[in-house]
Amino acid sequence: MSELDSETHENRRLTVTVLGTGTMGSAFAANLCRAGFATTVWDRAPANASPLAALGATVASDPAEAVADADAVITMLPDADAVTSVMDHQRILDAVAPRAALVQMGTIGLAGTDRMAALVAERRPDVSFVDAPVSGSKGPAERGQLLILASGPSAVRTMLEPVFDALGRRTLWLGEAGQGMRLKLVLNAWLAFVMEGLAETAALADELGVPHAQLEEALDGSPLAAAWALDKLKKIDSRDYAPEFSLAWATKDVGLALDSILHRLPALDAIGEQWQRAVGEGFGSLDVSAARPALEPQSSRSRSA
Repeated sequence: MSELDSETHENRRLTVTVLGTGTMGSAFAANLCRAGFATTVWDRAPANASPLAALGATVASDPAEAVADADAVITMLPDADAVTSVMDHQRILDAVAPRAALVQMGTIGLAGTDRMAALVAERRPDVSFVDAPVSGSKGPAERGQLLILASGPSAVRTMLEPVFDALGRRTLWLGEAGQGMRLKLVLNAWLAFVMEGLAETAALADELGVPHAQLEEALDGSPLAAAWALDKLKKIDSRDYAPEFSLAWATKDVGLALDSILHRLPALDAIGEQWQRAVGEGFGSLDVSAARPALEPQSSRSRSA
């Protein structure tokens, strides 16, 4: 994109389309509307998208129409297969406007990201592919406080800055497309270690008769205390497993991390296997903090949604 093109984008109201309006995508669209962007939304399930009309979004019934005039097209779809289905098999990529930015923000793994980057380069070299997964869950998404892990052509950074500012507290530009996904997988591996460590620590405390309040008091002011982990401990104590980031999605992301490497990571392998069992036993739709009740023998489990 030339400097003239960039200035043109800055001097008029940007149009943004969001494909996929689940928990995260609907939060994206709502924040874009509040920030004054001309926002179009589409979802395979129309009921997911229709409430956004009240905020000023245009609800499209056809994804090709949704992307035709957009400066930026954001995909927030469940996985790489869904992105491929929409953009390739349904030929929506062909309908994207020339010189637009295609911004892939879901966690779809390295193979899926590379596949989309190659597809755009081959079929639509006039479109900029940006890999920009996010770190954060439902609450930060709704508050516009996500960390955006962006990677892709430098030519579209200026255009996308106000878009990302509406969605997140901070944007890291990391280089060529694919670097954002790499960091995202690393961060979610960290999350998995923290969550399973917390779940097993809470189980140990319960076995030894140590009240969680004592554990929290001992951690107060300690460098070992992570605010996110303490929030999850509160969810465990209240048996509030309403999903902020579901165990099923966390398990998927662990699998994507493991699929992206050649060497074995034994602890992450073990977490992946444990969480897959938990998902198979019905915990997948609950918050990732349901890793704690998933440790209980089935005969003594008490699950709360």
